[in-house]
Amino acid sequence: MATAEITVRGAGIFGLSIAWTLVQRGASVQVVDPNGAAAGASGGIVGALAPHVPENWNAKKQFQLESLLMAARFWEEVEATGGVSPGYARLGRTQPIADEAALELAHRRAGTAAELWADAADWIVRPMADPDWHALSATGFEVHDTLSARIHPRQACMALVAALHAHGVTVQREAEDTGTVIHATGVAGLDTLNAGHSRLVGAGIKGQAALLDFDAAGAAQLFADTLHIIPHADGTTAIGSTTERAFDDPTSTDAQLDDILLRARRVVPALKNAPVIARWAGLRPRSRSRAPMLGAWPDRSGHFIANGGFKIGFGMAPKIAATMADLILEDRDTIPPGFEVAASF
Repeated sequence: MATAEITVRGAGIFGLSIAWTLVQRGASVQVVDPNGAAAGASGGIVGALAPHVPENWNAKKQFQLESLLMAARFWEEVEATGGVSPGYARLGRTQPIADEAALELAHRRAGTAAELWADAADWIVRPMADPDWHALSATGFEVHDTLSARIHPRQACMALVAALHAHGVTVQREAEDTGTVIHATGVAGLDTLNAGHSRLVGAGIKGQAALLDFDAAGAAQLFADTLHIIPHADGTTAIGSTTERAFDDPTSTDAQLDDILLRARRVVPALKNAPVIARWAGLRPRSRSRAPMLGAWPDRSGHFIANGGFKIGFGMAPKIAATMADLILEDRDTIPPGFEVAASF
């Protein structure tokens, strides 16, 4: 059987994960990105791999669940091959419960989680458990789920680069297309698609985040006041993020990030005096359907699209990589409803 030749355009989390899975399955792959690896949204600092709430179940939530459950093995193999840590750990997530109505809802979700997640993970309602690392809770109760994980986005991309390099694949700045072409080009790719259509296919949504010099490595991530608060393995803690549809400069930080920091320090007492060591801003690709876009590029034979990761790209990446490999190497379409490229066209 002839070896499949594939060009992956884009070296963010989708492009690198797909390239890695294709290489594992025996394909000949080249990765091309004029800006290098993790140059866009995938070079961020937050890295919350958190599930949708366990209710109103649909294909998107099921896909994400399966991907989150694939993540540990996926990243273990990446690290073992390339020798670079992605900063992955499944340490769970804690969320404060604000009032009695939210407490009642949390208990109901514990029941639906038991049905939908089965024995893969737990959704636990409990009194505040950690006096040193918590978000303030008006009721004294919190939700802790054991499905959420954290990753360091840029480090994860570099781990994939190292694993690919171990198989002789490097990220090239320029190269001609060979064989099948996968376009995992993020915001630039959405702009290209928009130019060819009468209505918006997708857009870049700005996000801002901060990195604090605070070591809570080994602790669960927190979600409070709509903020993701992620303790990384390197002794830093990330805070994010904004969601901005209107902006002047996609890569500058401003008062909106200052507000996020104030809110984080207010709801998590341990962060009150933690110094800021980095500020980040960038555009994240969101499709019109709000789900990832996967599949053949209409009217372009031999070309495929993997785009629209937005805030859930890292959590979706293992399953998306497998889905694209199924499609391209086996002509087997396992793309869930709503993820098809046509859903955003």
